[in-house]
Amino acid sequence: MCVTGDSLMSSNMSVRPSEVSHPAAVAGDVVVAVDPSARPFRRSFTAAYRARVVAEYEAAEHGHKAAVLRREGLYQSQVRRWASARDALARGSSPPRRAHRATGAEDVVRLRAENQRLARELAKSQAVVMIMGKLQGLLEISSESTGTATSSTTR
Repeated sequence: MCVTGDSLMSSNMSVRPSEVSHPAAVAGDVVVAVDPSARPFRRSFTAAYRARVVAEYEAAEHGHKAAVLRREGLYQSQVRRWASARDALARGSSPPRRAHRATGAEDVVRLRAENQRLARELAKSQAVVMIMGKLQGLLEISSESTGTATSSTTR
């Protein structure tokens, strides 16, 4: 619902021009609702920005650290990660990296060997099923020729 001038406003849609984050969303007296489901994007930060925020965060008094985080729109974990990377560079070591599995040559060899082993197991299982089917057919033929009743229950 758009709000123009003095028109009525629905109780579940209260959008004030001061709450709209994009200045183009307010045109004169008309307030256009901003789509909250817009696709999010990953922010990237320069080294200078990171250094400034970490220094400001560390210099802030105990009760004011959260205000720095809120103002910058950051999480404490981000600032901690930036500080540990800065400290690691100061020590001369590489900054801590997020653990992930790299597929190296040894992983490829191991996965191929496992794939071959599983393919052999599958071939064996298929052969066993085929033999069991043939055996059941032979048993049915032999029981018909001798005239004995078989209990062919499907399991």
